[in-house]
Amino acid sequence: MADGVVVLGSSGGWPAAGRACSGYLVSYRGTRIVLDLGYGTAGRLFSLVDVPDAVVVTHAHPDHVVDLHALFRSLRYGPRRGRVPVYAAAGVAEVMAALDPPDAADIPAFLDFRPLPAAPRSIGPFVLRSYALPHYVPNVGVRLEAPGMCVAYTGDTGPTPVLGALARKADLFIADCTDRPPLNLRPGEAAEAAVAGGARRLLLTHFWPGADRAACRRAAAAVYGGEILVAEEGMEIPLP
Repeated sequence: MADGVVVLGSSGGWPAAGRACSGYLVSYRGTRIVLDLGYGTAGRLFSLVDVPDAVVVTHAHPDHVVDLHALFRSLRYGPRRGRVPVYAAAGVAEVMAALDPPDAADIPAFLDFRPLPAAPRSIGPFVLRSYALPHYVPNVGVRLEAPGMCVAYTGDTGPTPVLGALARKADLFIADCTDRPPLNLRPGEAAEAAVAGGARRLLLTHFWPGADRAACRRAAAAVYGGEILVAEEGMEIPLP
């Protein structure tokens, strides 16, 4: 796979018809890291990658985490093999256990949970940095930094000055655009965070089903003068 980001899903809450919920595959120098695995993302992931090198889960809401269980089942029962590191916010491991109690004891043999936020961690060429952000459950924004490349991702969050640090000089800033305050971002607030951090490109995502995506882009463009992308399933974004 080429270096860059593939959008696995762009809906928030539940998948709009023909879409999936939050999920992004980041590839760089042969390392593949998944950011979130919401409803409908696992099949798209498996069409691109057999077993990812790591998964990062920003929070325990099902539209960001539920298809992590599909990855577990593919490792537990299918031809895939490996134990995948899962860097996850509080509550994610408990959601996995609750989805299928008879298999819960087997999960640690296939998914190696590591808590976030935490001190910076190395994953292949990347350094993973994490930031606690305000949401209805514990949520962690993350940066994947590698030589010459940086991707930042909010998960779901309300407005906070911390977003400027999260987005700082990111080649791609993947931002919540749910437009459901107080603890999700409006388009203009996502754009303000991109401006505060000096992000080079802004990817709006996590659209509530029925949202006018073009209107969201226009609202963000009124604030942020850089390149704005609107997430679509299957979209490939080269990096750096």
